[in-house]
Amino acid sequence: MGAQGVRDSSIKALITPGEPAGIGPELVCQLAMDDESHWVALADPDLMAQRAEALGLALEIQVIDALDAPITRAAGQLLVWPVPLQAPSHPGQLNTANASYVLACLEQAAKFCLQSSSTALVTGPIHKGVINDAGVAFSGHTEFLQDIAQVDRVVMMLTTDPSDTDKPPLRVALVTTHLPLSEVPQAITHERLVRTLEILDQDLKTRFGIQKPRCLVLGLNPHAGEGGHLGLEEQTIITPALESLRAKGWDLLGPVPADTAFVPSSLSGVDAVVAMYHDQGLPVLKYAGFGRAVNITLGLPFVRTSVDHGTALDIAGQGRAEAGSLRSALAQAFVLLSASNDRG
Repeated sequence: MGAQGVRDSSIKALITPGEPAGIGPELVCQLAMDDESHWVALADPDLMAQRAEALGLALEIQVIDALDAPITRAAGQLLVWPVPLQAPSHPGQLNTANASYVLACLEQAAKFCLQSSSTALVTGPIHKGVINDAGVAFSGHTEFLQDIAQVDRVVMMLTTDPSDTDKPPLRVALVTTHLPLSEVPQAITHERLVRTLEILDQDLKTRFGIQKPRCLVLGLNPHAGEGGHLGLEEQTIITPALESLRAKGWDLLGPVPADTAFVPSSLSGVDAVVAMYHDQGLPVLKYAGFGRAVNITLGLPFVRTSVDHGTALDIAGQGRAEAGSLRSALAQAFVLLSASNDRG
């Protein structure tokens, strides 16, 4: 561990590994082995030590006692703000007793980021089912962070690998997130769509540096409703919402049929695609960049990014998981943080 690898800095990012029985803890350990940037994990130190040992990683784990002090770290070091597990954790074996641990890590990290706008939050994969089985109504990171930040609306957006400069990034934002498909149509309202587009437009400008964003908006129904023959939401809700914003000078395309929206000619010059529901837009994005894509929560008063995958319980603890998406999420967080600070 050479001196050239050591840096002194205030904390720039907090990482929550997520579900302890999943691959999140081992991904954080992998990342710490060769990454030199300024971040701290909120986790159980013993859990991280066990995962590092199981992977054969010579990782030095250092427990810190303050999140508001400068840090010194190098590749091969993992700095941990301690949050205790509620029960022993074993790879691949969910335990409802540790649901409160997962939420405590996330809550403490988010509250610190609220106090320090120069610190980003990067989250590992969680298991929504085990949290709900523990008796906590939980629909996902996005909604949980919205409640902590006490903001009226946030937007879930995924983007392909920010380090891939060979092709333009594909960004997909969602009007609705973790809802049963049967509940989506009634959730698509004029107010919700307009607010989603407002947040997307604002963050594309302030966090991504896009002066006049162009967004492609998908219809809800097949063929974007086929002129009302396959549904009326395009005519009664989506088009009027888009027209109200176009009247203010916004560059909005659509509503367009989802089945042809992602061909290169449709995406040319587009900064973001707006999908009406989760599985309308994300399968295409994940096909284009799974394992390197990044989940970003727009509309929060701090930067939050996340991996594009789940807990992968079937391979947890086996050394088969790859930290590509976590690495991309951390890199994207630093880019967004830097851009926000430059414009702030």
